[in-house]
Amino acid sequence: MTWLPAHRWHAGSFLEFAQVQPASAVMVTLDMFAEPQEHPDQLRMQALRAQLHQHAHQYYVLDTPLIPDAEYDRLFQELQALEAAHPEWATPDSPTQRVGGKPLDQFASVRHAVPMLSIRTETDTESSGAQAFDSRVRRELELTDTDPAVEYVAELKFDGLAINLRYVEGVLLQAATRGDGETGEDVTQNIRTIGQIPLRLPADAPAVLEVRGEVYMRRDDFETLNERQRARIAQGEKGEKTFVNPRNAAAGAVRQLDPAIAAQRPLSFFAYGVGEVAHGGPGNARFTTHMELLQTLKKWGFPVAEQVDTAQGAPELIAYHQRIGALRDQLPYDIDGVVYKVNSIALQQRLGFVSREPRWAVAHKYPAQEQLTTVLGIDVQVGRTGKLTPVAKLAPVFVGGVTVTNATLHNEDEARRKDVRVGDTVIVRRAGDVIPEVVGVVPKPEQPESERGPVFTMPRICPVCGSAAVREEGEADYRCTGGLFCGAQRKQAILHFAQRRAVEVEGLGDKLVEQLVDAGTIHTLPDLYRLGLTALASLDRMADKSAQNIVTALEKSKQTTLPRFLFGLGIRHVGESTAKALAKHFGQLDAIMDASEEALLEVNDVGPIVAKSLRTFFDQPHNREVVEQLRACGVHWPENEPTSAGPKPLAGKIFVITGTLPTLGRDAAKDLIEAAGGKVSGSVSKKTSYVLAGAEAGSKLDRALELGVAVIDESTLMEMIHGSM
Repeated sequence: MTWLPAHRWHAGSFLEFAQVQPASAVMVTLDMFAEPQEHPDQLRMQALRAQLHQHAHQYYVLDTPLIPDAEYDRLFQELQALEAAHPEWATPDSPTQRVGGKPLDQFASVRHAVPMLSIRTETDTESSGAQAFDSRVRRELELTDTDPAVEYVAELKFDGLAINLRYVEGVLLQAATRGDGETGEDVTQNIRTIGQIPLRLPADAPAVLEVRGEVYMRRDDFETLNERQRARIAQGEKGEKTFVNPRNAAAGAVRQLDPAIAAQRPLSFFAYGVGEVAHGGPGNARFTTHMELLQTLKKWGFPVAEQVDTAQGAPELIAYHQRIGALRDQLPYDIDGVVYKVNSIALQQRLGFVSREPRWAVAHKYPAQEQLTTVLGIDVQVGRTGKLTPVAKLAPVFVGGVTVTNATLHNEDEARRKDVRVGDTVIVRRAGDVIPEVVGVVPKPEQPESERGPVFTMPRICPVCGSAAVREEGEADYRCTGGLFCGAQRKQAILHFAQRRAVEVEGLGDKLVEQLVDAGTIHTLPDLYRLGLTALASLDRMADKSAQNIVTALEKSKQTTLPRFLFGLGIRHVGESTAKALAKHFGQLDAIMDASEEALLEVNDVGPIVAKSLRTFFDQPHNREVVEQLRACGVHWPENEPTSAGPKPLAGKIFVITGTLPTLGRDAAKDLIEAAGGKVSGSVSKKTSYVLAGAEAGSKLDRALELGVAVIDESTLMEMIHGSM
């Protein structure tokens, strides 16, 4: 007699068994058909898996987590413990199986049930590329001009690695690379580590389903990965390297033999099609359109790019290509084009294939964002703020829609990390309006190291003005210390000096400064105060009245305050509050210029970096020369005794400023009052000591007269500050 374990019996299996056994050999007992009683731990494991699958979908695909990370970790750890206690109940679709498995010696080959064919590439990157594809489709379908437009689905063309995911009875059993289209590599262990890819599908999914899509790496994840790699390299870990671009990093992670290492690489996934479905192709049962297919995949838990859209005919394909092109650099991941597919599955079948490429689909590229070229030299440019930037001079190359001859190396550390040298073949990247950069060097195995150019070293003097170039502790950049003297920083220095929060030259804006500097009228700050009506009136779009207004504003700006003048010098790390603290502590500019680092450190708001920056600035003879020339031109300010010399003349007094003062702006008047120990308020009250009133004073003056608060003018204020009252 033949027996089967009771827990394996059900009605169907009994009928199958009975058909092949003689009647006398079959003994039936009632408990054979009783439902097996599952253990509470087994039921809990099933519930945990369902919960974790749902939360993973919410987190990785929908980006709307329902529970905190700590709660997810708790549920995950509970499932791990139960599976360790009951390994016989572990399942391949368990969330715990995302990271697991032993390192492989090599990848097994996988023959695709449905070939992973490539899509024809439209090399015409202009709008005419979309028009050409639509014309081909209409010609193949024998449509006339009077027939309606063909409906397409337009998608993004991701710059990643194509993957085929095979599900049987709803469980992910295998993941394979495209390979040659017929045969790929089994990378299941690594693909399981991607949180966006479901390990189990809903009950309404086909018995056999192959989902095709792209494994990629987001740009922010790529930068984080490279930062981690750089840290490991700095710590001396052997075998570590940085990655050239997100695509290479993603491909390297997918083909990593150790899944534990692959799990450390932040990968993402987008679905865009199917291979085998049930026991046939994608058009035989469930889907009538490609858009319906994508929406169904999304319903089953697969991420689908939100930019997918339908398009009626060539005009809407062109509009899509242009719209995505404008958004390309804002996307969090790289794309190199868009893909157009005929939406109707029936029309796809009519169109068929040619040379193993579907007639019903095309990839419409954008101009390449990366190209190879040769480094002809490395120059150093000085920016408006004094930053020194190494720039690779390149053999001209067309990349990102323009011809590129220069590319930034960012700083000395980056140039050395990438080991860019003259004569190297390099990958150059340009995305949209982003400054072209050298991504990495393409090694030449046949070239000995001794035949390469010298390692780049940043010069220690400014190539423009010859001032010292310094690199502050904790910073990556070298900077020129000749701020007031350096020709490269001239425009920035003038605009900073003339701004409202500094000495304030009303009407002196970017365009006017650009004209004055480009014409050679102004070379340093003192040249501002040597301007006359004739020089100003000769500039483009500068009328006599406008020229006179600038001359008047310059004359007015000569009376300022020590904090505003100090801030206006543009000393690195010296902001408004630091300038005020320095003026209050030392009282006089000469005392600040001559103070040692130790003396500067006694000032509130001044630390080692600021003290060193001040000393470096005033140790440059040409910076001191500019200060003396400004003084000689009539720029002046009240100076006081140091803080330790005694009480301030306006200590304890509260002022309110209203109206237009004869020579002082409101900010300058406020600085003078505060430097003399007073406070400035925005409203008049019984606590107000004085109202400083100028021309066209408003309601604050009325309020002061109503409350009997003393009203003074600018000259009275100056007498109070200088002790004449």
